[in-house]
Amino acid sequence: MKRFLGVLIASMFLASAAYAADAMKDEKAKSEKSEKAEKGEKAKGEKAKAEKGEKAKGEKAKDMKEEKK
Repeated sequence: MKRFLGVLIASMFLASAAYAADAMKDEKAKSEKSEKAEKGEKAKGEKAKAEKGEKAKGEKAKDMKEEKK
């Protein structure tokens, strides 16, 4: 009887750990998709600025350094 209970508890623990691992995997996949979407939006915004003739912060800093020389 003790062995049965020990196996039952161990299997419940392992099942719980497996379920948590699957949940973390799903959560990670969702967060990666949202990060890719955010990067895509940022890239689109930068392209739009470039088309309008606006410079990025790095380009502005380079221009300021060149003007000081």
